[in-house]
Amino acid sequence: MLTVSDSVNAPERPASERAEGRHAAPLLELRDVSRRFAVKRGLFSEQRSLTAVDAVSLRLFSGESLGLVGESGCGKSTLGRLACGLLAPSEGQVLLDGKSLPPAGANSWAAGQIQMVFQDPFSSLNPRLSVRASIAEPLAARNLPRSERHKLAEEMLATVGLEGMGGRYPHEFSGGQRQRIAVARALITRPKVVVCDEPVSALDASVQAQILNLLRDVQEHFGPAYLFISHDLAVVGFLCRHIVVMYLGQVVEEAPSEQLFAGAAHPYTQALMAAMPSGEGGGHLAAPLEGELPSPLDPPHGCRFHPRCPKAQDVCRREAPAWKELAPNWRVRCWMA
Repeated sequence: MLTVSDSVNAPERPASERAEGRHAAPLLELRDVSRRFAVKRGLFSEQRSLTAVDAVSLRLFSGESLGLVGESGCGKSTLGRLACGLLAPSEGQVLLDGKSLPPAGANSWAAGQIQMVFQDPFSSLNPRLSVRASIAEPLAARNLPRSERHKLAEEMLATVGLEGMGGRYPHEFSGGQRQRIAVARALITRPKVVVCDEPVSALDASVQAQILNLLRDVQEHFGPAYLFISHDLAVVGFLCRHIVVMYLGQVVEEAPSEQLFAGAAHPYTQALMAAMPSGEGGGHLAAPLEGELPSPLDPPHGCRFHPRCPKAQDVCRREAPAWKELAPNWRVRCWMA
């Protein structure tokens, strides 16, 4: 049975071990994925197109924890839903094990191989079902007897530290316990990939640490790869070996977490770090962000970050920057990098 540590102090793996996995074929890959939504303001206004995700590519490798970080409204949750098939891309491809991912709910080879943990576990659990029945639901398509499904659900509850509580209902649990139930439900099919969308943002610091340690423990035990979505760089940096930074629908920087925290190259990443608690994220690099995130209905020309960037030059206003490779697995989209 797994145990959940009360602290977040866990040994780091050697850099060589962390890097070698990114030379293999990716388990999950998004290739130039975009997602647009039709938006209409007011009864008589014309319909416009909102691009929530704009030509994003990322790769998730077997057993890896990949962090996706950015402000609210940057498109990261939409990207998470694209990654697990809950949304279909307007353009581009989502590949699992090199094959196109079918739509969610389709009876296909991918069923159960990608699962999702949401920010609010209470809304994702049926209040009329016991947690045992809720956890067992994803197994229904496998034609297992009900008794066998419930036995597996009880075993999974024990794994996440809630042994013997399967007969209770969601309202009888605390927020942290409900998130453990959501993790158990996501893992019941033994998925290859788990997409975690802000799973600890609504929890206090001590409970956050417990859930993050739980995610680490179950990854050691069951081996899923995580796409971990958050607005909090401290949380992402604890769990993830590689981090992707997103701004207004686009990826602006991606790097191994050690390199990113040692010296982020993009001014937006630097500003996110400056907003972290003192001493945790290199707050000396930049001032905290000022101004509002521009509307994705009317993104700025050139570099999308230039209206808020203290380093912006004329070229930033005229032309969108291309990718610059700074080191293996480290690239940035910035004229000033």
